[in-house]
Amino acid sequence: MAESVNNDERGDISPELDELSSALMGDALDLLADGQPVNVLVVVEDAQRNAASFQFADDGPEETLRAAHEQVLKLAAAGGDPKSHLGEPVRYAVAYEGMVCDTDGAYRDALLVEFGERGRKSYSAYSFFTGRGKHGRFRWSEPAPAGELDSLL
Repeated sequence: MAESVNNDERGDISPELDELSSALMGDALDLLADGQPVNVLVVVEDAQRNAASFQFADDGPEETLRAAHEQVLKLAAAGGDPKSHLGEPVRYAVAYEGMVCDTDGAYRDALLVEFGERGRKSYSAYSFFTGRGKHGRFRWSEPAPAGELDSLL
């Protein structure tokens, strides 16, 4: 008899989380192509696909990332945000700029995305980019996995 496997325990990424994180990554890459700062972007979504977006930019990189994580935790603890028409959060994505070491040992500009869903594993990914603000000459790599993270939900 085949053993049944629970998707939540496997850590599979749901289509909804894939769509949410891909859309956030696309929006952040568009900002970079336009020469705009990404800062730290956060999108939190409830089970009905209502979403609330936030941007953090007033502090240094570590502080803004910490503030983004705290925002997700705060929304989860509060069961959502009526002002934003957000019910209890079930998935989130966080995007920010950073540097990632490539296979040659050189650090390169990268867009990093963290994403997770309640009851599932959380992950991060990155995409190298060049040509910030150069529209037609802006280039980015396919997203690559950066590892598993502790979930914020």
